[in-house]
Amino acid sequence: MALPEDRGMSSFDWQAELVQRRLQMVEEQIRRRGVKDPRVLQAMEKVPRHAFVPEEYLDLAYEDRPLPIGKDQTISQPYIVAYMTEALEPKATDRVLEVGSGSGYQAAVLAEIVAEVFTIEILPELARRAQKAFVELGYTNIQLRIGDGHEGWPEEAPFDGIMLTAAPEEIPRILLDQLSDGGVLVAPVGRFHQELLRVRREGDRFSETQLIGVRFVPMTKKAEAN
Repeated sequence: MALPEDRGMSSFDWQAELVQRRLQMVEEQIRRRGVKDPRVLQAMEKVPRHAFVPEEYLDLAYEDRPLPIGKDQTISQPYIVAYMTEALEPKATDRVLEVGSGSGYQAAVLAEIVAEVFTIEILPELARRAQKAFVELGYTNIQLRIGDGHEGWPEEAPFDGIMLTAAPEEIPRILLDQLSDGGVLVAPVGRFHQELLRVRREGDRFSETQLIGVRFVPMTKKAEAN
């Protein structure tokens, strides 16, 4: 995407174009595909996806596709971000754990809806970039740490919702243990064939629902990230 000065555009016109692209993205890629939660739609309309993609991909920021963000990681397709957010059934008072901060986009969308977001990223370079975006956009209800998401965030547990944005071969038990009673976990699971699962905790019981087929990068362990 050419910068506004290269296009002969004012900053106001530039921002207006980005807003228009974002609204079009939500209408054509998300609302028409069946995402209905008004809070999710409003969050997707508000969060500037272009602020979470590398500069060389700015022209594709509102396209219907995932994009590379470096370190063999991606920012998810906008529809998938919205779908997973809705599947989490977030409430305004919720405290949510995200495993796999990546660019920070999913955490920002969640932060528009819930009270607190705790997000973990194993790759320091991506974590620093995500934190920079959070600060620049004024998010004060997101806490980010660098670490192995397989361990969760035990000192802040339990969580009303947990979302994985990378795919383990099976959901780590420690994450299920950090889910509150009545809480919901949403995760892509599998190696070659992946399914998006929703797990609901009821006391010591966990009920699992298969949602849709997906394709995410594998969930990385600390040893694999070095």
